[in-house]
Amino acid sequence: MAVPHHRPAAGHPGPISIGKIVSRLMARTGYDREQAADGLAAAWQEAAPAALKAASQPGLVRRGVLEVFVSHSALVQELGFQKREVLAKLTALVPAAGITDIRCRLMADAGRPA
Repeated sequence: MAVPHHRPAAGHPGPISIGKIVSRLMARTGYDREQAADGLAAAWQEAAPAALKAASQPGLVRRGVLEVFVSHSALVQELGFQKREVLAKLTALVPAAGITDIRCRLMADAGRPA
């Protein structure tokens, strides 16, 4: 005897994969953004020039532009000199972030642990 093939009712998409459910849950709770931010912070520590590592921290990526907070204005200029190399390293380390440019902002406590 043949087993009839079950088809979902019209308008019902059928079962949802566990991967899709987990992905939705991560997006709702913000966990995916937190993980991405942690990954970006680690990549920044690896890609940043030595002079910037202790006195800077990455912010958000918006439209491909990574906002980096630095503790004093001389570091803005320092990053300007090494921007191409840093961009190349970041692109290799976190390609999913889609970073195409870096913009610096001055922040008095940048780089200090929270």
